[in-house]
Amino acid sequence: MLLCGAGNPACSRLSSRLLDGSVSKYHQQPLDFTGLQTIPIQARGGKVTVDHFAKPYEKGAGLNGLLAGLPDILAANSLRAVIDSIRTARDRNRAILWGLGGHVIKCGLAPILLDLMRRGYATGFVLNGASAIHDFEIAIAGCTSEDVESVLPDGRFGSAEETGREMNDCLKDEDCGFGEALGRKLEQIADPKFAASSLLHEAYRAGIPVTVHVAIGTDTPHTHPAADGAAIGRATHRDFRLLCSLVKDIHDGGVYLNVGSAVVLPEVFLKAVSVVRNLGNPLTNFTTANFDFIQHYRPNANVVNRPHAQAGGRGYAITGHHEIMIPLLAAALIESEA
Repeated sequence: MLLCGAGNPACSRLSSRLLDGSVSKYHQQPLDFTGLQTIPIQARGGKVTVDHFAKPYEKGAGLNGLLAGLPDILAANSLRAVIDSIRTARDRNRAILWGLGGHVIKCGLAPILLDLMRRGYATGFVLNGASAIHDFEIAIAGCTSEDVESVLPDGRFGSAEETGREMNDCLKDEDCGFGEALGRKLEQIADPKFAASSLLHEAYRAGIPVTVHVAIGTDTPHTHPAADGAAIGRATHRDFRLLCSLVKDIHDGGVYLNVGSAVVLPEVFLKAVSVVRNLGNPLTNFTTANFDFIQHYRPNANVVNRPHAQAGGRGYAITGHHEIMIPLLAAALIESEA
């Protein structure tokens, strides 16, 4: 028996070994791996092979060459699948709906979306309040997106007179919804220099439905003296009913894309899906996609996954900046045309 005490050389050596880790204080011992069984790597196989690898870009190959050279893996496959679904939906005359958050319009993508509309790759647009505001301001003034940090301290944030006055004024018409009312107003007041850059203006002229979905208090026109809660609610509720009609038409091959809305539009879309089915309409075998530079819970649940439960079809989540991904998607669609 070892008795440790002051001056005992054995105790000093043991303490030193405990301190430097050479002797464990734990009563458990590491598991012996001697009996582990292994298998040949060829027998194991793998989900990724060299056949899935990317191919170097060759000068002059163009966009189709670039897409074909992407690896046969993950998001590259998702992007190709979304492109194929949109192209097929157009060829089959199925609905293609674009849900747009405010950042998409602020990034200057309306001309890209309008070109896709004219080519048949957009049969309807679904906007939240922010995207409608930015587009409306582009149409009347050629600029949007105020510097919030500089005007919030003195309460000037969201106080643009023309935006608040005109957007609220047009909602007095009770024979149309929010999106149509904005388009009708812009046909009257849009600056001719900027009107062609406005999605609201150009879609209205083309007769392409635009729905706008707002929550009271989320948007700057709600703080204007002309704001009328009853008019806002009536207009956006009519647009929700119109959206349900549009969503009904993505059955069997249509497409719904949620681009840059993390909360409002994913919730609205899921409710529209439920309404359509509740009324006895079939809504199966369609494609959904969420494009955003951060993947959030709500769009992935309500757009990518839940709508396809027991209904077929597929949803895709693609991460990237709108100002890069949407022009890339548009170019791929155009290049795929015969």
